[in-house]
Amino acid sequence: MSWTEISISVSREITAIAEQALEEAGSLAITLQDHEDNPVLEPGPGSTPLWPTVQVCGLFESGLDREALFEALRVVPGGSRPENIRWREVGDQDWERAWMDRFAPMRFGQALWIVPTGMQIPFDPKNIEIRLDPGLAFGTGTHPTTALCLEWLDEQDVNARTVVDFGCGSGILGIAAALKGAQRVICVDNDPQALAATAENAERNDVSRLIECHGPETYDCAGADIVMANILAGPLIELAPLLLESVRPNGLLALSGILKEQADGVASAYREGLSGMEMKIQEEWVLLQGQRTAAQPSGTGQ
Repeated sequence: MSWTEISISVSREITAIAEQALEEAGSLAITLQDHEDNPVLEPGPGSTPLWPTVQVCGLFESGLDREALFEALRVVPGGSRPENIRWREVGDQDWERAWMDRFAPMRFGQALWIVPTGMQIPFDPKNIEIRLDPGLAFGTGTHPTTALCLEWLDEQDVNARTVVDFGCGSGILGIAAALKGAQRVICVDNDPQALAATAENAERNDVSRLIECHGPETYDCAGADIVMANILAGPLIELAPLLLESVRPNGLLALSGILKEQADGVASAYREGLSGMEMKIQEEWVLLQGQRTAAQPSGTGQ
């Protein structure tokens, strides 16, 4: 018999919230795991592991409604970022081992590289190295949605332009834009841990002077040249008016965190405000991108 394991990456302070969300969604068992792969099975109520970052994994019967589960996980801080959520099909004997990518240098497109501490890549003057390690806020390029955004960004001319990274997580997209020559980068997230991680990673990559970090309550941008939003389909639809307003006419908008079966719904929310909409697919995830039209959309996101 096979099962489906869903895992969400959280800081230890909000482990209980993630556990409760998975339990209320019908999880048959809960596993907590740290980066060193030391599981704690079925922890007692109120117990909290000591690891700074925790993989909270729920075991479900195969065939669950993933879209409904993603909606349920939105109550968890960071639960709207697809790179924080993973799933896999597992057999009876191996569900106790929570899944996590092994981090190594990775290239996206022709020149963008994510390089962890102590590792090197082949020298090429065209290469752009983003120094980044896994941390409290994920977004290290290992998730297909992040990879789609990085590959898309690799193709764009951002020199001297204003770029928005909405749902920034670790700040990977914003930092990549800054290293590619953006003049101003605005990183937005509703999770304070993500904003702290973004600021730290920006300093590590020597682009702090170019990057602004905001929560949704202080975000106020209109006329950006490029806006990237790597969140989930539901929030993308809800935020369509705001994200469209953030892009100048003829500017570019890239949307990710969308399952293939959700792509039409997200596209319809943006169709009045974008022209030349295109889709890129990796595994079961989609990136939608288009150019902002001059006309103001009416009823977008409804």
